[in-house]
Amino acid sequence: MQKEIAKTLLRIKAVKLSPEAPFTWASGWNSPIYCDNRTILSYPTERKLIGKSFARVIHEKYPQVDLVAGVATGAIAWGVLAAMELDKPAIYVRSQAKGHGLTNQVEGHYVKGQKVVVIEDLISTGGSSLAAVEALQNAGLEVVGMVAIFTYGFPKAEQNFKEANICLNTLSNYNALIDEAAKENYITDKQIQTLKEWREAPDKWGK
Repeated sequence: MQKEIAKTLLRIKAVKLSPEAPFTWASGWNSPIYCDNRTILSYPTERKLIGKSFARVIHEKYPQVDLVAGVATGAIAWGVLAAMELDKPAIYVRSQAKGHGLTNQVEGHYVKGQKVVVIEDLISTGGSSLAAVEALQNAGLEVVGMVAIFTYGFPKAEQNFKEANICLNTLSNYNALIDEAAKENYITDKQIQTLKEWREAPDKWGK
């Protein structure tokens, strides 16, 4: 599954590789790769593949789940699609509580004590994803795990999830993506080396 998803992301350019002309992330990091999984929503066949893949992983790993929660904003649609495949209720969690109305941070109907799996589109350091987990826990829900489309596989993210005691499953990952990119001739051997060097120290690369 990981290679199939990686190939899909490359084919529709949801992931762009540009070692010679790096992107700048919101964090300020320079990066030879940019992942925008919102692109997948524009492709019906690929969208269906991701939705069914989410459902399959959740069914296998978290059969006891009561709810599916998408993280705003990038994973709201994926949470809904996965919930539809599983015939489960869907909710979503904001990065912070609204400053008006009901001041909710968790949107949708839920009951305290219910088991919820969290859906994300992308994992970098894991900080914002784990903040969403904390918001759900504070709302009285039991977070059984998280499933994301893609992870860069940074050691910092692995440590953050370990410390939070949250199990992370992903449909694809950085290593699978680079392998497929090389196999399909999207990148050269020299570019592969650049991509590997970046992953080792993304905060220092290109400076």
